[in-house]
Amino acid sequence: MMNRTLLHLGQLTALGALAVLGLVDVQGGMLAGLELGLWQVGAAVVAAAVWLPVHRPGSSRLPQAALVLAGQSILLTFLLSGTDRGAIWGLAESAALFGVLMVVARRGSARWAAAACAALLLAVALLPLRSGDVRTYLVFGLLQALIGSAAIGVGVYLRTLEGNRQRALDAVRTEQRTEFARDLHDFIAHHVTGIVVQAQGARFIAEQDPKRVLLALEQIEQAGAETMASMRRMVGVLRDPDSRPDAPLAPIAGVPELEALVEQFTAAGGVPARLHRDGETTGLPVEVSTSAYRVVMEALTNVRQHARGASAVDVWLRRTPDHLLVRVANDGPPPRPATPRDRPGYGLAGLTERVRAVGGQFSAGPGVDGGWVVDVSLPLNWSGS
Repeated sequence: MMNRTLLHLGQLTALGALAVLGLVDVQGGMLAGLELGLWQVGAAVVAAAVWLPVHRPGSSRLPQAALVLAGQSILLTFLLSGTDRGAIWGLAESAALFGVLMVVARRGSARWAAAACAALLLAVALLPLRSGDVRTYLVFGLLQALIGSAAIGVGVYLRTLEGNRQRALDAVRTEQRTEFARDLHDFIAHHVTGIVVQAQGARFIAEQDPKRVLLALEQIEQAGAETMASMRRMVGVLRDPDSRPDAPLAPIAGVPELEALVEQFTAAGGVPARLHRDGETTGLPVEVSTSAYRVVMEALTNVRQHARGASAVDVWLRRTPDHLLVRVANDGPPPRPATPRDRPGYGLAGLTERVRAVGGQFSAGPGVDGGWVVDVSLPLNWSGS
């Protein structure tokens, strides 16, 4: 709202300045020839109408309109160049064309902008010819050419700044969308593997105790609903951010949700999981909290998929003055080496990238007493440099 107010204020100020210059032109005898004088006034008004509105970046209509302005200005200069009109040649039109030069250099389509700027620069350099005084033209023609070149330089500078800002924004959006794509993998893989385990358990329970099947089906229904909710949230973020400006831009779970995650893992059947805390785990930085959650979730998912012989999974969280330490360990046999026929997995690779992205360290391998251990150290005061 404030930016729009400032914009309107700037436009009104520019119009006021052009009006003052127009009065100077009139008092200086610009309307001595009524028809051509009115043409000059109209040219200044039209140039202002092209310059003042806000144009979108890469506009092709803007430089095309500028080419028309330049053409009519050069034609008018040619018609007035043989008359003796004193020192006034059209200050309001000159100022308006300088504005058009800057806006075209800043917002115009690259395909048309160079030609439009060249034509406009020629037009403003020739404007002093209307005075009919050669000495006036030599001085002010060069001065107007320099001012026009400066206007182009300002426009190009602002265009470069906007381009750099847009590229930085695109890079952030791409990184963010990639991050949420990993989240989609993590959340959906976790829930789907849980559904598979529950369905397998339900089939076994149906043979032993058919009444317990209803409880298993309720758990499967709940896990399916959570999966769909997670998928909707993540797909909403992965859509074009311009079409979904209200999409959530922050991860959806962190350390406070770990207890529920471990309980859901145990309730799904199979390997029971236990959560151990050492130290205060509230007030963690967002990136640390969400990264810890994802580490635990992916590690539990891997236990379901690869550690079928495990009898228990232990999740430890320990907070030190400078780090949050996360360990997920199971007592099952180490996973077998991958073969070329296996489906490529992105879980551990994604975790490694995620942890390193916040300055942490990640390791996974056989434990000293057997089983498989995932260790992560996440700095609490990481500067990102």
